[in-house]
Amino acid sequence: MKNILILGDSLTAGYGLPLSQAYPSLIQERLKEEGYTDYKVYAAGLSGDTTSGGLYRIDRLLQEQVDIFILALGANDGLRGIPARETSQNLQSIIDKVRHKYPEVKVILSGMEIPDIVPGRYAAEFRKIFRELALKNNTHFIPFLLEGVVGNRHLNLPDGLHPNAEGQKVLAQHTWAVLKELL
Repeated sequence: MKNILILGDSLTAGYGLPLSQAYPSLIQERLKEEGYTDYKVYAAGLSGDTTSGGLYRIDRLLQEQVDIFILALGANDGLRGIPARETSQNLQSIIDKVRHKYPEVKVILSGMEIPDIVPGRYAAEFRKIFRELALKNNTHFIPFLLEGVVGNRHLNLPDGLHPNAEGQKVLAQHTWAVLKELL
């Protein structure tokens, strides 16, 4: 059995939805449909989690073998205005811990963006950290996990922030597009 660990926040947890409609469950279904029955997806999504929270949680999550690691944190850092440098350092530390424990692990980094309506340079700096980390660490990369979902009313819950069941399907498609090459 090979393990896929997805470390994330409410997007990974499927906030407001049954777990079966969250994108990690959809990925597990897709693996089964495509004949990859030897893969198990572990969704470590925690609503409200930041990169510092993920860094705090990662050691415990690495007690089980990890063959593919998907890092999907950062949205809450952006919403809270946490300095981009701090977010970048936390993400780097998480990647380092995973690779130290499992040197053969394949890593996928899910990029996050915050709207350009945020004043100043923060939105651009924030967007850039994910691309830079993916290049620096030679990870596989999903440029923007919420591409096509953010701001799209019929793909989000009434709060306008969290994907509904249809939106989660789009997140699963973005993730699958990169994941399938690593199987």
